[in-house]
Amino acid sequence: MEIGDKTVNIEGLPRRKVQHVLLGLPFDLVTIVESATLIEQAISSKKRCFLSTPNINFTIAAHEDNAFYQSVAISDLSVIDGMPLVWLAKLMGFPVKERVAGSDLFQFLSEKHRDKPIKVFFFGGESGVAEKAHEQLNTHSKGMVSVGFYDPGFVSIEDMSKDEIIQKINDAEADFLLVALGAKKGQAWIMNNLTKLNVPVISHLGAVINFVAGSVVRAPEKWRKLGLEWLWRIKQEPNLWKRYLKDGWSLSWLLLTKQLPYYFVNKKYKRDASQNNAVNWQPNTDTLFLAGCFHANNLEKLDALISSTLLTMRPQLKIDMRGLNYIDGTFMARLLILQGHLSVLGCEVVILNLEQKIKRLMSLAGVLKRFKVISG
Repeated sequence: MEIGDKTVNIEGLPRRKVQHVLLGLPFDLVTIVESATLIEQAISSKKRCFLSTPNINFTIAAHEDNAFYQSVAISDLSVIDGMPLVWLAKLMGFPVKERVAGSDLFQFLSEKHRDKPIKVFFFGGESGVAEKAHEQLNTHSKGMVSVGFYDPGFVSIEDMSKDEIIQKINDAEADFLLVALGAKKGQAWIMNNLTKLNVPVISHLGAVINFVAGSVVRAPEKWRKLGLEWLWRIKQEPNLWKRYLKDGWSLSWLLLTKQLPYYFVNKKYKRDASQNNAVNWQPNTDTLFLAGCFHANNLEKLDALISSTLLTMRPQLKIDMRGLNYIDGTFMARLLILQGHLSVLGCEVVILNLEQKIKRLMSLAGVLKRFKVISG
């Protein structure tokens, strides 16, 4: 789909993975193997896969920085990286099977022998680390080969987005661009250059470049399973303790004021909801009318209608929710992803006639603030 000189990938909008909202972010509830398969498919088909791996720090930052949040919302694959998030998701009853850490996913891809190795380009890291990662990957990997690296130094996003730098990356013909600039700066750089990069898979994996280079030793598996990797990282990088302390306080506040209240309110509303739903599209007003109950198991009709609607829509998609009596986290994840993709085009989703109980659900889930809401 195109508006002006911008395009959006609508292929990823229909339901093709299990999605849910956790702490206001949309997540794909996939395993490491499933994630690797999606990445391999993107590489073989030359279709873009912008991979985000939110952990606690990522999630807290998304609440504080809308641009950072948008980078997750438009991602083609957003996985749960962090045991506390996995535990919380399971507590909420979400069908999450395992943590998908960016480092585990990269290692899985690297250790899988293949006749045609995945071509990797390292971008960023501290001085000399990208080159070291390049050398180490080519020495030890069974399933990957590094085709280049670039250290932009401590410069602005604009300076590291110059045409000659993007051209250097594109000329390497990599399959996987690993970015390591610090989470906020890295996601911002990707967003700034996403349409100019000819690399199928792009992801900010800041710690991974250090692990591959050998400049930082990753926590033992037992520590990771116990959710203590943060403690190991403080041992390796003492300056991280301030970040972890701040994130811990912020997470506690979100749990007490949003996520736990959402759990109980959602449980009550779900029990009382009708199971029928209706979808009606009125193209003359660009309005989608929804009624009844929408949850993970009955979104097929809505997904199909949204996909076809996007092909002809104008800059604003209105969704009238007057008749809704229940929506779950999967439905809200769809809304966030839709809003994220349309925002790239300068478009927006406008919610009309929001029922009080739906408003409460969306507010506690951390979703409501992402939308323009007009009352009837």
